[in-house]
Amino acid sequence: MDKAEVIAILGKWEGYELESGRRTADETEVELRLKVTNDGKHMCSGCGGTVTAVHETTWREVRDLPILGARTVIRVPRRRVLCAQCGPKLERLSWLEPYARVTNRLAESVARLCSVLPVKHVAEHFGLGWQTVKEIDKAWLKGTLGPIDFSGVTMLVMDEFAIQKGHRYATVVADARTKRVLWVGRGRSRKEIRAFFELLGEQRGRQIVAVAIDMNTAYELEIRDHCPNARIVYDLFHVVAKYGREVIDRVRVDEANRLRHDKPARKVVKSSRWILLRNRENIRNEEDLVKLDELLQANEALTTVYILKDDLKRLWSYRQEEWARKFWQQWYNRAIASKIAPLVEFATKLKVYLHGILAHCRWNLHTSVIEGINNKIKVIKRMAYGFRDDEYFFLKIRAAFPGIP
Repeated sequence: MDKAEVIAILGKWEGYELESGRRTADETEVELRLKVTNDGKHMCSGCGGTVTAVHETTWREVRDLPILGARTVIRVPRRRVLCAQCGPKLERLSWLEPYARVTNRLAESVARLCSVLPVKHVAEHFGLGWQTVKEIDKAWLKGTLGPIDFSGVTMLVMDEFAIQKGHRYATVVADARTKRVLWVGRGRSRKEIRAFFELLGEQRGRQIVAVAIDMNTAYELEIRDHCPNARIVYDLFHVVAKYGREVIDRVRVDEANRLRHDKPARKVVKSSRWILLRNRENIRNEEDLVKLDELLQANEALTTVYILKDDLKRLWSYRQEEWARKFWQQWYNRAIASKIAPLVEFATKLKVYLHGILAHCRWNLHTSVIEGINNKIKVIKRMAYGFRDDEYFFLKIRAAFPGIP
């Protein structure tokens, strides 16, 4: 194999071969000049047909992968063919996209590195502009991910995540079975999430049998409109978190205010927020366990709401809806009988959402899948120091969660 063949194999410039090359004096850049080698038949980039007539030829500089650490610049004669169907069109090349300033293999390397590094670092590594690297990665993600594949999707999980400060949110939708992110969109209102259901379509919407969400009315109403056969399943995590905020925190503050003349007792109640919100089995510190026991023994209201919190979680352990309904009624009666205002108010409001809680007996779905996704989304956002381009950000999220078989 002679030198020309080796260069052709390494270069992979279909339709071209190396005419000349040189290295700059400081050895930081390699400049290559290509010449045409094909038989006069060209492919139109518009229709893909074979064309023999060349309309014009212009020289273009494009970047290729570095050679032995040196920046590589190629001067290539770019031909515009005269297609009978499309008129003047650039020739289609397998290694260079129309109007691109980097070769396909450099673009692929940039995109792969962008999956593990911030755009800024990739740009510095290849000596490219930040915007160039971002557009390369964005185009690569679009081509790799393609349109959303809804085949086999029958169960969904939906949740929101903070996209910016100031209570600005986005919604993420995933396949409950494969944990594949299907769609991400800015906002959490009915109008804003409707774009997903329009993509899903009427026929596929009828195939959805269950959707796990938090107690978001906008989500539920839109699901009922577009997925008439779907059961709404309310997640344990969100209900218990809501109980912690609206009942335990409120009762703790009320009790602390009641003890304002007993400063030592008030201090104990005020500083007990985290041990009251945590599950007892998750408290490893012996001192915290003793503090919890003493607090519950000394305060009847806190004891009541703490015990009812643990009992409420048991509701999700039932697999027979009839038994779950009986347990709920007992829990509800105890909550009302306690006459603790925040607890009574919470139980009254939760009764409206009972259908979604009992649906868990049939569909063992929960949004912990989405919570894990949301945690990784935070990492993606932090690694990039935030995103100004929603479309690019949402493509990165989809790429990070391709799903499992």
